Amino acid sequence: MARIAVIGAGMGAMATAARLAVAGHRVTVYERGSTYGGSVGRYEREGFAFDTGPGLLHLPAVYRDLFVKTGKHSLEDCVETVQVDPAVRHVLPAHGVDVRLPGASRGGVAAALDEAFGPGSGERWNGVLGRARDAWDATRRPLLEEPLPAAGRGALGTDPYPALRRSGLLRRRPPTLAEVASRELGGGLGELLTGLVGAYGIDPATAPASAAVLPYMEQTFGSWYVRGGIRALATAVYERCRERKVEFVFGAEVREVLTADGRAAGLLLADGTEAAADSVVCGIDPRLLPDGSLPRPADSAPARGAGVPSRLTLLLALRGSRPAGTVHRTLVHSPGRVVTVLRPDDPATRPGAEDEAVTVSAVCGPAGAAAIPDPQELLGLAERAVPGLRGRLRWYEVRTPADVESATGAVGGSVPPPALAGAGGRLLYPANATALPGLYLAGGWAHPGGGLAHAGMTGALVAGLIVEGAGFRGSR
Repeated sequence: MARIAVIGAGMGAMATAARLAVAGHRVTVYERGSTYGGSVGRYEREGFAFDTGPGLLHLPAVYRDLFVKTGKHSLEDCVETVQVDPAVRHVLPAHGVDVRLPGASRGGVAAALDEAFGPGSGERWNGVLGRARDAWDATRRPLLEEPLPAAGRGALGTDPYPALRRSGLLRRRPPTLAEVASRELGGGLGELLTGLVGAYGIDPATAPASAAVLPYMEQTFGSWYVRGGIRALATAVYERCRERKVEFVFGAEVREVLTADGRAAGLLLADGTEAAADSVVCGIDPRLLPDGSLPRPADSAPARGAGVPSRLTLLLALRGSRPAGTVHRTLVHSPGRVVTVLRPDDPATRPGAEDEAVTVSAVCGPAGAAAIPDPQELLGLAERAVPGLRGRLRWYEVRTPADVESATGAVGGSVPPPALAGAGGRLLYPANATALPGLYLAGGWAHPGGGLAHAGMTGALVAGLIVEGAGFRGSR
């Protein structure tokens, strides 16, 4: 039985801890804050409750697998998951379009798009997502289920999206997602694609066409809500860790990764305490580790961080009940910005039936890197999704990138998006195994990147590397 020290109690870190504990290791999690969950936080006031991080779960199979592999009770035994349908509503004021797309229905989506944008629109949309499926099939295992080699990125540096080639510049280089959207979809239909990707914090103008796998993933596997909010999922993972005898130490800031005989040997905490370990798992932004704690080969995937955006979020307490037929998630498209409006039908989020809790968010630069949008601008755009919003408003709270940084520790409050193939590998994350033996990376800042599903996958990858060793080739 090895001693494992885990830095941070985020979702990827806890997923790793649970898997290692069930394999027979003694696992201790050191968290600088006072609670678990990382970015999956909760804000409560006057009977209203809001998720302060992600509000929906994609690829729930990742957490189903975690619960199957770590205990007797399934994910559904521990939390209630509900597929969101319609999956998303798009409001495009500039095009006069307001369209609802059903969940996990290729034909239903095509019919809705034909009605909104004209005959043939659904066929063009499904053509793009069909090519995204080819990219998904080509990269699913190396991008999600296999460890990234510590040196060299292999085929993941090449864009797998089979774009329709034409003459000119695009014949000499792979197209960006924005170019694919313009060329293969055009107009408002193209804005749907770029808006969905942009909501992940990925710039369509510079992202490879492989970014289309994210809308493909949503349309194919659906979007899921956890009753009580996504924070309930974090609580379920934490409780699973506790069932497996994982120890948590809160208020424990890590000052340094200790080494001995050329490998990680434990942690030095800010209070001077030394915690010996046979292996160390870093589940936080690796940039927060002291210089020299994370050596990497020169040709390894670069550390992500510079240019990774944050979120501005408004938590709205509204008077008046949620109207029947309200869509859970709406994207309001405007020039240069997409605003996400979440309106869960969940009594746990509001004090009574005559109230409604709404979350409004937009991607923005990290703290100190760019101007933060005016909350009034976001409220104005959100009113496109919630008619009469200002007249219903009791109060609202604003969470800036600085607030995200304070809550999660991520530099500038950056929120890491999923990893993507293509772009020469610049959208990949550092490998789970580092150049320092015994030191591993988990969570959204490691391969395969951010988001609940991707961060959850790091648990399987890191646990596999520790339990099976360097010969581990991925989950089966």
